[in-house]
Amino acid sequence: MEQLAKLTGLSKTAAVERAVDQLLAETVAPANSAAQMAALLQQIDRLPDRADAFDPLDWDSHGLPQ
Repeated sequence: MEQLAKLTGLSKTAAVERAVDQLLAETVAPANSAAQMAALLQQIDRLPDRADAFDPLDWDSHGLPQ
C-alpha cells in the first residue's frame, strides 16, 4: 500500500479507500448491468411490430432463415 500511496500521492488510508471503492464498483456493476439490460429488453419487447416492416430473409417453420 505504501508504494501505491507514493505513486498516487494519496495517503495510505486514502489509497486503501480508493482501492476498496474500485473493487466494490467492479463487483456491483455487472449485476446492475444485467438488470439494466433486462429492463431494456423488456421495453423493446413491448414495441409493436410494424405492418410495413420488410424482412429480406425467408424463414422456415422452425424460425430459422432458409
